[in-house]
Amino acid sequence: MEPGNRRDMLMRSGLGIGALGLASVLADDGRIMAAETDTAAGIATGLQHFRSSHFPGKAKRVIHFFLNGGPSHVDTFDPKPQLVRFANRTVAKNLLTERKTGAALPSPFRFRKYGQSGIEVSEIFAKTAAHIDDIAVIRSMYAQVPNHEPSLMLMNCGDSVQTRPSMGSWVMYGLGTENRNLPGFIAMCPGGLPIKDSENWQSAFLPGVYQGTYIDSNHRKLSRLIENIEHPQIATDAQRRQLNLLARLNAEHRAGRLDDRMDSRIQSFELAFRMQRDAAEAFDVTHEPQHIQEMYGDGVHGRQTLIARRLLERGVRYVQLWHGAGQPWDNHAGIAAAHRNLAGQIDGPIAALMTDLKQRGMFEDTLILWGGEFGRTPTVELSGDGKPQDGRDHNHWGFSVWLAGGGI
Repeated sequence: MEPGNRRDMLMRSGLGIGALGLASVLADDGRIMAAETDTAAGIATGLQHFRSSHFPGKAKRVIHFFLNGGPSHVDTFDPKPQLVRFANRTVAKNLLTERKTGAALPSPFRFRKYGQSGIEVSEIFAKTAAHIDDIAVIRSMYAQVPNHEPSLMLMNCGDSVQTRPSMGSWVMYGLGTENRNLPGFIAMCPGGLPIKDSENWQSAFLPGVYQGTYIDSNHRKLSRLIENIEHPQIATDAQRRQLNLLARLNAEHRAGRLDDRMDSRIQSFELAFRMQRDAAEAFDVTHEPQHIQEMYGDGVHGRQTLIARRLLERGVRYVQLWHGAGQPWDNHAGIAAAHRNLAGQIDGPIAALMTDLKQRGMFEDTLILWGGEFGRTPTVELSGDGKPQDGRDHNHWGFSVWLAGGGI
């Protein structure tokens, strides 16, 4: 141990005694499990392991379809028939949003009732609507401002200003992971990152081990899906020897230090090494029967949704499926064609996932969440010269999401 002063000694002693006392209280209450030690890394790995909850819950895993950019609730799961009545007429009281809007804009899509519940759903989500009796549509969502960045943070992390852990990180923290060879929280976004990048799946003040792992699902080859998963020059047994040596050096460096960030980095190295074996199998959808592959479809969204199901089967707790880089659902103009195209990319895969989970007995303990960072206005957006754009502006005043499975 490096020489220190009285302040260091008191701080370390005090924290150590407090931690021992807290551990004893929590252990007596049955709230924690003994941490396991990774002999190669020489660190506690119990952080990610399963821990029991205060109350029994049905949901064991989460899959989150994030329609980044803001899907229009009035064109998907929240019909507004009055818009037809007031079409092309100025709305008496128009709430302020980001840009100027004009007259009421009826949905260009047909809605009809589905299932015994009779919930109305837009034609662009007709396949998903076949499962409507298992879906709870929440039409009372709201955000704080009509801007993407703060609304993304609010939806993912619960606060639009302060740095907070993402929902996936909290799920990982509360439930742990059931597979030590795969990340417990994975975020897939084809073609690049969404607005706010990795902040959307940050762990903030939680240890870094709870942060989401980003996957560019636009790729098919494992080495492109997961960066640096394969070492181009060193064999697996040589990598193991390198990590063992690194672990010993890290253990010496850690002695007498209080630094959770270092433990997180070490655990990341070990996880990356173990992933070389398990990830190759988990991400390879060709192992699935042909009829399952056809049910999901060969498009990027069908493929990433099928990968998500395979990950959930293997103990991954939280999988977030973003629609694409940037903000694809941000349709300020030409919303009819854009929304029809975007919905067509995910409607089939979502319906396939729900059918698949039911067939595998996973539906009741898998929570499915669908939505974006806000909705869109019931009025038409205007261009700079005041002409209608046939699109809708951001609407943080009210929008819809839906939940399914997991005891819903």
